[in-house]
Amino acid sequence: MSVVSKGVYSKGAGSKSAGALFLLAMIAAPASGSASAQEWAERPAQAQANSNEDVAVTVYGKAEGPKIEGIISALSEDRLRITSAGGVNSVITYDETTEIKVSGGFLGLGGKKAGADSLLTGLPVTVETERWGMELVASEIRFKKDDLHMASMIRNGTAQRFAEHDAAIAKNSAANEALRSRMGDLDKYDVKGTTNVYFDSGKWMLSAQAERDLCAAASVADSLDNALLLVVGYTDSTGSYEVNQELSERRAGRVVNYLQQACGWKPYRMLTPAGMAAADPQGSNDTVEGKAQNRRVAVNILVSKASQGL
Repeated sequence: MSVVSKGVYSKGAGSKSAGALFLLAMIAAPASGSASAQEWAERPAQAQANSNEDVAVTVYGKAEGPKIEGIISALSEDRLRITSAGGVNSVITYDETTEIKVSGGFLGLGGKKAGADSLLTGLPVTVETERWGMELVASEIRFKKDDLHMASMIRNGTAQRFAEHDAAIAKNSAANEALRSRMGDLDKYDVKGTTNVYFDSGKWMLSAQAERDLCAAASVADSLDNALLLVVGYTDSTGSYEVNQELSERRAGRVVNYLQQACGWKPYRMLTPAGMAAADPQGSNDTVEGKAQNRRVAVNILVSKASQGL
């Protein structure tokens, strides 16, 4: 059986014997942006001929191809897609014969060889090509050391941000679940009083007035049998959720420390403090006055209903 393949390229096709004519060929990929990176990367490679059959191959001659400059916008093991400044996409094949060079140093002169693993999406490159039939094949890929460093930082930074985002979601979910659990137990208590202390924007330092109010609240709670304190921190709506969550926790922690260290409140009579970020505002976050009311820590005096015979 004889098979004729047209429109494929072969670097150095020689004898017709099956062992020497394993095709290093693939169907040409269109140079338009209509196909997604996944679609062009998953197109099946042309099947190799059976080792017991002769194969007649029509090979188009090699011709010089265009020099292509742009950003690597998609990448697979043997192909890359380059997007130029004008938004034109070119799909280029590369293999072990492609020279990959990185330049650096004074004026970017010279260059040293790099591995294919240095090719990253987002990396600006210059590609010298040859045209093999309908294919563009990279003879040389060049890029700058600084550009590689930046592409690596972007990739690693993006991965890190995703990881941090996932970790923040997990942390917040756990914290919110614990808070819901604690709040769910509050129906077992009567709130005998609440003292609010206020903070400057972005700060968690206590004012002299706040210190006096906290010790006064502790004194009132101490006069009640079996009283507990629940401390909850808040912020106004300025800033991101992550920043406000941390700030509300810092404020609550500062209040707890002062109550225990300066006001003599016993730690075992303190429920676990909570930070609620910008939740449950007392005033409007659209006004300066309202935001000032929302930058607070609430100290709640709780007494068990059971201890009151309720």
